[in-house]
Amino acid sequence: MKPRRIMGIETEYGLLYASTTTGEQLLDPEETAHHLFEPLLHKARSTNAFLPNGARLYLDVGAHPEYATAECDQLADLLANDRAGDALYAQMAAEAEVKLSGGRMHLFKNNLDSYGNSFGCHENYLVRRRRDFRQRIDGLIPYFVTRQIMVGAGYLHVGPEGASYRISQRADKMNDAVSAATTRSRPMVNTRDEPHGDAELYRRMHVIVGDSNMCDATAALKMGATEAVLDAVEDGLRLPNRALADPVRAIREVSADTTCGAVLKLADGTTMRAIDIQREVHDLVRAHFEANGWMGLDPLRAYVFDLWGRTLDALERGDHDSLSTEIDWIAKRKLLGRLAERLGTGLDDARVQRLDLAWHDITGAGLRHKLEASGGLKKLISDDTIAQAMGIPPQTTRAKVRGDFVALAMEHRRDYMVDWMNIRLLEDAGAHQVLLKDPFNPVSAEVEELMEIIGE
Repeated sequence: MKPRRIMGIETEYGLLYASTTTGEQLLDPEETAHHLFEPLLHKARSTNAFLPNGARLYLDVGAHPEYATAECDQLADLLANDRAGDALYAQMAAEAEVKLSGGRMHLFKNNLDSYGNSFGCHENYLVRRRRDFRQRIDGLIPYFVTRQIMVGAGYLHVGPEGASYRISQRADKMNDAVSAATTRSRPMVNTRDEPHGDAELYRRMHVIVGDSNMCDATAALKMGATEAVLDAVEDGLRLPNRALADPVRAIREVSADTTCGAVLKLADGTTMRAIDIQREVHDLVRAHFEANGWMGLDPLRAYVFDLWGRTLDALERGDHDSLSTEIDWIAKRKLLGRLAERLGTGLDDARVQRLDLAWHDITGAGLRHKLEASGGLKKLISDDTIAQAMGIPPQTTRAKVRGDFVALAMEHRRDYMVDWMNIRLLEDAGAHQVLLKDPFNPVSAEVEELMEIIGE
């Protein structure tokens, strides 16, 4: 039996309220965020709220809307809950537009604004607490540095010398491999010890090197392959030592080479291609899953391994077109290239740059729904599943307990406070508090008692 693992994604969005005719910004980000969050402020009395679907929706520093998925132990639930976050914000934007006039609200699921400021897509994986945690993280850095050839979002870099296309939006913003900081040093993997669970048993691996993905297939590959690597390593698989001489330099080199032929210098003085490092990990992890009989347990996992292998094969032979409906950076480059060719211009043309933004726009002004409907992007999560995930939490984790409690408390307009591990029902006589240390447990008799109090 493959071990269960709690996973989650935190996504920060870019925000813009602009004229529908000129595209000119009409409100500053703070004002725009105020209008976006006004309904939540009235409903939850805060711009930081846990939702009935188990997720957390809040306004981060720099007027960036952020959404943290519920705790998920199944990849399908994670993808659905992540798409639900996009849909919830798109709904909020549409409601805000009704109260405003002359403009359109845009929410961008990307990682760079026009000034070069970076905002993140953070992956969270619960891992068993071990003394060699740091050594294990160090051993995974080559995987994370080279993973971008499959799961990068694509970066249209426009500078004084013109435009160039790179694989990843986050790569150039990384300046450390492993660190406990998130902004000052911006590492690929953050080691701050916040497990949001029993600290004697677990740690949280906080991966901040990844890009935000628009295509379901790329998102599934990003999270599913990483989950598989962790499963195999925790089950005893030893990955070869491919420590990089300079991980920060290496990640930039990989991102800049859209042929995916970047040759990286290793710490032992030898060299190895990025695609070969990734291939080695794929082959070893796949063999481990097959040997343990884990491969056939989940059709989505089988798809992830298939896409992982197919992507490496296609990149090796330069056949990017075969990946143009499943891999973000390739799909977007094809779209932008077609427009530039039709216009007879370069990628630095303002119209191409606007199309780049439209690719990442999660509102009705964006391209994703149109591309999915036409088959231009592979869709793994149905609209019905997304709609369900907007209001119903995953049923196999702690998120169900919290989500059901929040839904009932909101329905009865009761005062409460919750976070990832704590639930409090506030009453005149005092607060009833329950601590939920086990993120895998979808039931709590103590919380059920609080819900009975609410229903009385």
